[in-house]
Amino acid sequence: MGQIESFAIVPTYNEADNIDELISQLLALPVNLGVIVVDDNSPDGTGALADAWTEKFPERVYVVHRPGKLGLGTAYIAGFKQALGLDAQRILTMDADFSHNPRYIPDMLALSRQKHMVIGSRYVPGGGTVNCSQKRIVLSKGANTVARTLLGLKAKDATAGFRLYRREVLESIPLDEIFSSGYSFLVEMLFMVQRRGWQIGEVPIIFEDRRAGTTKISRNEVIKAQYTLLRLAGRRLMRKEPRQPQRAVSPS
Repeated sequence: MGQIESFAIVPTYNEADNIDELISQLLALPVNLGVIVVDDNSPDGTGALADAWTEKFPERVYVVHRPGKLGLGTAYIAGFKQALGLDAQRILTMDADFSHNPRYIPDMLALSRQKHMVIGSRYVPGGGTVNCSQKRIVLSKGANTVARTLLGLKAKDATAGFRLYRREVLESIPLDEIFSSGYSFLVEMLFMVQRRGWQIGEVPIIFEDRRAGTTKISRNEVIKAQYTLLRLAGRRLMRKEPRQPQRAVSPS
């Protein structure tokens, strides 16, 4: 298959019901893709299941083991560093619960030839949600609207976790200085990407409620997200975050 240039980062905590099928589907895609699982010492043995895949596919599957639940944002950063160390040119982030279906990845990779960052979006034509409660839909749309309004974000789905970053985008961001550690990390990353002038595109997806396991979103995460929005809005108003003109996409 040659050098793996694209990696999907999958943070996990108690995803034993999903991880085998997810990795199987990711490796079966008609693209040159590797997988980096970042496991937070899952009590249900998710990390051990992922390790078994590294034995079968040592060049395509990697596992980062962490001592416990340290936050979604820091899990992504750990995955970013692993992928960059493997010379990855395209780095995706996605959930392990099939709410982000692997079938959209080829389209995201294709659009990344024209855009620096690609979002798997619920809120562009052709996108949507299924099997989600009305409460969750209202919460998601409300959070998305507030984030876009306060921070001037142009992406339709500003809170999505299904994303692709080109290598140069991540290299331009001081990852160790990002304050957010939970789900609000996603908003902070998008804010920093846009402010640095990188071009952002969106691919329509159907977001599906998780097939197995339990959601990781807590009331505490919602509070942290609210704080992050206010903090970033302050940075925007004070012009503390660098604002750069839109950059051209270099072929790669």
